Amino acid sequence: MVSAGFFIICTVHSVVALTSGALMMFYSDEFFVFSHGETQATKLLGSTQHDRLLIRTSHSFSGLLLFAVGFFLFMVAFVKDVDFHAFFAKGCVLLHVAMAVWRIYFDSKIEVLGHAWLRLVVGDIALGVSWVLFLVYSWREKYD
Repeated sequence: MVSAGFFIICTVHSVVALTSGALMMFYSDEFFVFSHGETQATKLLGSTQHDRLLIRTSHSFSGLLLFAVGFFLFMVAFVKDVDFHAFFAKGCVLLHVAMAVWRIYFDSKIEVLGHAWLRLVVGDIALGVSWVLFLVYSWREKYD
């Protein structure tokens, strides 16, 4: 039995990734001001022209990667194999946990970010919990 929950979760995650990736590619300055505030955004964008160019290029490629992940999630949403759904959901949970651990151990050390890393950790945990809820729901369907 194919679950509609997998399609919905993949589509929602895809929209989030596509939107964030597009904003990072085309509106990186505004994105950082919105997410970190005016003073911290100016520190994050670099102090010299060379630094700004490198940081903008890095953000553009990161946004492109995130956009590609969103497109990949949109394609995966149409897979009908139930065993693949569980495998993919477990992988996504591990990915979100790894991102949260990365942010706790490395992003928290960056003084310029302030407490933004904490908000990002909560976001990673929330996205991981959505996959855990899908797994619990699919196990309940499978064994009831």
